Amino acid sequence: MKLRGPSRSDLPLVALVVVAVLVGGFFVLRETGEDDPFADYCAEVEQRRDEIGAAVAAGPTTGLIRALPSFEALEDKAPEDIRDEWAIVTSRIEEIVAAFGAAEADPASYDRENPPADVSQADRDRIEAAAVRLGSRETRKALAGVDQHARDVCKTPLSL
Repeated sequence: MKLRGPSRSDLPLVALVVVAVLVGGFFVLRETGEDDPFADYCAEVEQRRDEIGAAVAAGPTTGLIRALPSFEALEDKAPEDIRDEWAIVTSRIEEIVAAFGAAEADPASYDRENPPADVSQADRDRIEAAAVRLGSRETRKALAGVDQHARDVCKTPLSL
């Protein structure tokens, strides 16, 4: 049995098949959400923005501690290009939370110039070291980076 080559009469059928494949491929790719890889992250930014703003209004350290759950949620949804910055932010806040927890001290009322008498020198040193790391240039740069990313990509600030 000998196969024949395509003829002119076959061109409309070939064109129809090509168009069907292209249109089908377009809809399959579109439905996977590949058109906006930041959609989930930006939705999370929008959802968390007000609670971050309210938490941060409590003060620099206390506010960041209160915002930690929101920051962790954003870190979980963060796109690859901003994940390292989120890791810095959340780990530094977790570090100070752990320091206050170990000292059984309240971060909202803790006065480093006049710490509670029941907080040992070792605990004071740990809190101080964690506070220095939280206030470090690297942490400030990471916070600025995640906020700028939210402004640029999601078109909304984090309300820091």
